[in-house]
Amino acid sequence: FLVRYRALIFPFLIREGKPTPLFTFVLALLFCVYNGYLQGRSLSNYAKYPSGWLKDPRFITGFAGWLVGMAINIHSDHILRNLRKPGETGYKIPRGGMFEYVSGANFFGEILEWSGFALACCTIESLAFALCTLFILGSRARQHHQ
Repeated sequence: FLVRYRALIFPFLIREGKPTPLFTFVLALLFCVYNGYLQGRSLSNYAKYPSGWLKDPRFITGFAGWLVGMAINIHSDHILRNLRKPGETGYKIPRGGMFEYVSGANFFGEILEWSGFALACCTIESLAFALCTLFILGSRARQHHQ
């Protein structure tokens, strides 16, 4: 669901935005393609789970974290998209949802989402992705907060 949301739905919901440089777009595309391949290959070919894995507390907690993170991420994106009225410019501080607790609620949601995914999968590849997400989005969140 999230891949479809990010790739097919979210871009059409954005009203206006800054143009993205081609180099940035290509790097993001390469990262997403490589990461998707790495996660899929890891889970389909190498990960081995015991028969009761779906009832294991690590899987349940990770899945719940992923689900809550995705909900926070989608709701935060909704708040950010609706900050300004059409034609309005200028900086606005988002209010509502997790923005009442953290200034980068969209980043927090995504970090929680992929940390939950890593816990549910328990693979080195999913942990690497969660850590990359934490470091990249964590630094962006800090910049936005300042």
